[in-house]
Amino acid sequence: MLVSAKEMLTKAKAGKYAVGQFNINNLEWTKAILQTAEELKSPVILGVSEGAGKYMCGYTTVVGMVNGMLNELGITVPVALHLDHGSYDGAMACINAGFSSVMFDGSHYPIEENIAKTKELIAICDEKGISLEAEVGAIGGEEDGVVGNGEVADPNECKMIADLGVTMLAAGIGNIHGKYPENWAGLSFETLDAIQQLTGEMPLVLHGGTGIPADMIQKAISLGVSKINVNTECQIAFAEATRKYIEAGKDLSGKGFDPRKLLADGTAAIKATVKEKMELFGSVGKA
Repeated sequence: MLVSAKEMLTKAKAGKYAVGQFNINNLEWTKAILQTAEELKSPVILGVSEGAGKYMCGYTTVVGMVNGMLNELGITVPVALHLDHGSYDGAMACINAGFSSVMFDGSHYPIEENIAKTKELIAICDEKGISLEAEVGAIGGEEDGVVGNGEVADPNECKMIADLGVTMLAAGIGNIHGKYPENWAGLSFETLDAIQQLTGEMPLVLHGGTGIPADMIQKAISLGVSKINVNTECQIAFAEATRKYIEAGKDLSGKGFDPRKLLADGTAAIKATVKEKMELFGSVGKA
């Protein structure tokens, strides 16, 4: 059964580890992430962007697939199904479809409007026992066409949003979605520390987890980051393994063209990537 991300993140914050949000794109992705979480006894958050939600035939399809897998695979670890970078309408659609967690990304609105819309969603989510993630300050890179340049959030604005009663807060600290450019300046730990000082027990979220060096990830966790989002890294691992399979001509021998065989190496590569991240984040055995 899907659960809100609240309890798993409160525990993570207290225990100085982080829970990974791994974005899903199809059946293989979802299965690989759930199986790895179960094997490693790690709580996990499945992220769905609005674009991926459309690609997978809508949010009710995603909910049906995930609930079916939890049952058929005998998943016992806590699993949250979370809308990533949601609009207000997207968040409402996911709440109605049966998601257990949503993100409302109001970071591009003036702070007053971000606060007003976030307040409305808090009331609905609280009533239904759904966790809500809010964002302050644009995160760099590209996510479904939204581009930013590794901006950093204003800690006082972070406090204003945190005080509304959201479950978790994503704040820009120089992180970027996708691959990091050669000239990337690194994470701003001063900003993270200032945000943590003002937001106290609030679990903080680090977007753009692909390509941030391990020591920076660990330092971010020590400063209150309890949820780390990973997407691009799984996509690259899947693509590389699938490319090797085809370049080796395996799709041309026997039944190698069968999608179950064609996508098996890529799926195994996703599992390996998720395992590596869960070990780095410290969530193994925490379910």
